[in-house]
Amino acid sequence: MFDKFCDILCKDRDFITVEVNPPHGASLNALLEDIKKHKLHEKVTGFSCTDNPLAKLKMSGVLSAIKLQQEFNKPVIATMSMRDKNKLSLQSTLLGANDFDLRCILALTGDPAKFSDQPEVKGVLERDSTLLLSIIYHLNRGLDYSNKELKPAPKPIYPFAVSNSYARDMSKLQKRIVKKLDYGARAIITQPVYNMQNAKELLELFEEAKTMSIRDTAKDAQLVIGQFPIVAARTANFIDDKVPGIKVPKEIIDEMNLAAMDGKEKEKEVGFALSKAIFDDVMKHHGKVHLMTHNRFDLCAELIG
Repeated sequence: MFDKFCDILCKDRDFITVEVNPPHGASLNALLEDIKKHKLHEKVTGFSCTDNPLAKLKMSGVLSAIKLQQEFNKPVIATMSMRDKNKLSLQSTLLGANDFDLRCILALTGDPAKFSDQPEVKGVLERDSTLLLSIIYHLNRGLDYSNKELKPAPKPIYPFAVSNSYARDMSKLQKRIVKKLDYGARAIITQPVYNMQNAKELLELFEEAKTMSIRDTAKDAQLVIGQFPIVAARTANFIDDKVPGIKVPKEIIDEMNLAAMDGKEKEKEVGFALSKAIFDDVMKHHGKVHLMTHNRFDLCAELIG
């Protein structure tokens, strides 16, 4: 399953993954039914599962990913945040997940524990996401992080990483990408992109970063363009003002603000048209997109068509 998934990522143009946010509750079933309702599992290459974003309590991302993968027989990228886990926990979770054939891992440093909705929660942060990438590099050689042989050795694990989509100094963003490629990342998923100029700049920067990496695996690494569809003016303004590493073009903000003056239906119509145009452009020119919609699977299905 994962070999085919990575072949599609590296060789084919039509690669689409959709982010699933596990619930604040003890069952994934409602989300699974919503995915089925919109036949989204028939339209995508795979899914991803988040790991307590913004340090808010959700069902386990890894366990949710296993259930999602078994339900649809589609590869799932499981996010693992460094915020909540030390080396021992990370390795233990990876080995257990491997036995369930969960083998695509998205390494994140994670949002700070101070954002949590749980009282007095403390973060467990030994290092940033490069530690997890390093652990995966060891496991793929049949060793634990202390270089002791694992018996049996795990099946190959495919490490993913993330990148901002925009920085005032794009050379600094490129250096962070090179660092993640050096630690063995096989693919980088970007923060949301809102025009083709930004997407093309990232692709050029990424191709150059691959030549700068010391790791052999970098030559086959891929960039997956993130997209968070905007269907409300308030969302466009919030992302541009408050979310670091993302830039929403002024013309989109202006168009959304004008549409909002004519009511919610017009706002949604204009926002969807803008989002659909971006999605179609990226698929046409690059063919690798990761959709993030806060579980709006109806919106995902409509975008993909």
